[in-house]
Amino acid sequence: MSDSGVKTDEKKQHFDDIYVAEDPVPFKERILDELQYVSDNFNRQTFDRLILDWAQQQAGSGPVNLVDLAGCFGNTTMACVNGMDYEGIRENWKNADAAKQVNQARRFDAKVTGIDISQNALAYGKSAGVYDETIDADLNAPDADKQARLDQAISEAQIMISTAALVYLETEAVERVLDAFAKGDGEGYLLVNFLNPFALEAADSAKHALLERFEFVGSMASRHRLMSQIERDNYPGEEWVMLEIWVLKRKQ
Repeated sequence: MSDSGVKTDEKKQHFDDIYVAEDPVPFKERILDELQYVSDNFNRQTFDRLILDWAQQQAGSGPVNLVDLAGCFGNTTMACVNGMDYEGIRENWKNADAAKQVNQARRFDAKVTGIDISQNALAYGKSAGVYDETIDADLNAPDADKQARLDQAISEAQIMISTAALVYLETEAVERVLDAFAKGDGEGYLLVNFLNPFALEAADSAKHALLERFEFVGSMASRHRLMSQIERDNYPGEEWVMLEIWVLKRKQ
């Protein structure tokens, strides 16, 4: 466990100080820049291929409820909802003034709820227009009030994004989250991804839980980011963290 309360893989680089910063500039400089964190290009491509048309059609009847689970500052929401690529996000977050507002409009009408353990990241996301609503919660140990809010937000969501986050949750927490989304009414889509070579057993467990509850739609394999020096020491001969992106939908 890290001191943030999040279950961690000890062979993986952790960025706790970045995730609790008051703005995303340290995230941009130390992760997007230094480690070439290009994965949101591929999250966007997968979202566009398998979800975007449906989301735009649904938005004709009112805002699409979207949850970004453990989304931190919201870069994947910016990729999927606003259509921003790696370079666009870097430019938007180049300094504190530039980061104050998302500089690309949403591609469909949406109500976006950000859920994360970092209150600072959520406060930034709401002030900048990444998120419309936020819930700060330790997903592994929410109190009763937070659990009720989480269940409602997730079950009412028509789209849920969870990028490389499920492996940090205990099995019971993964099941709570997935059960809440599965019981929602109507069609609903999940975009989730998994990192390789980190936390492979936890990823396999999460994949099993997903396939028990949802219909598999499609997938993509891509680069995520460069490995840090710590990671290269732990995984000799490897340079890139790889990404497996899945899209699933509620069973009808």
